[in-house]
Amino acid sequence: MDLKDYIATIEDYPQEGITFRDISPLMADGNAYSYAVREIVQYATDKKIDMIVGPEARGFIVGCPVAYELGIGFAPVRKPGKLPREVISADYEKEYGLDTLTMHADSIQPGQRVLIVDDLLATGGTVKATIEMIERLGGVVAGCAFLIELDELKGREAIGDYDYKVLMHY
Repeated sequence: MDLKDYIATIEDYPQEGITFRDISPLMADGNAYSYAVREIVQYATDKKIDMIVGPEARGFIVGCPVAYELGIGFAPVRKPGKLPREVISADYEKEYGLDTLTMHADSIQPGQRVLIVDDLLATGGTVKATIEMIERLGGVVAGCAFLIELDELKGREAIGDYDYKVLMHY
């Protein structure tokens, strides 16, 4: 299945000069959505994953069904002020500014094998901050999975030698 058939391209969103890859059409098509989730589940199967971590908000959309299919838990990564218990945080740079991410301080147990799942790998800032927090909690990042990678932004370089899976390249 060519998943690119289910991605909408919006120019100058969220600001001028940015090309936004919208996964909403993929999510709206049951077959395409299921196919994408199954591809990530297949990638995760031999990695002995204990926990899925997904950055808000589209990482929830992709990561939660993967966690469900694997029969394991999901830990959200959110913007500051969105999680109710004690959190840790990491700052990062994205294509159009600086930001901060947080996760519950008890969401990952030492030694847990974690798969980070998100919709998009762009500059790599989000995933790099997520990796930093997981490792500070003692987790082991066993891999990263993305629906889309924007090759020109070289996000792969930001995350170093971590294993990863991408379903579509732009």
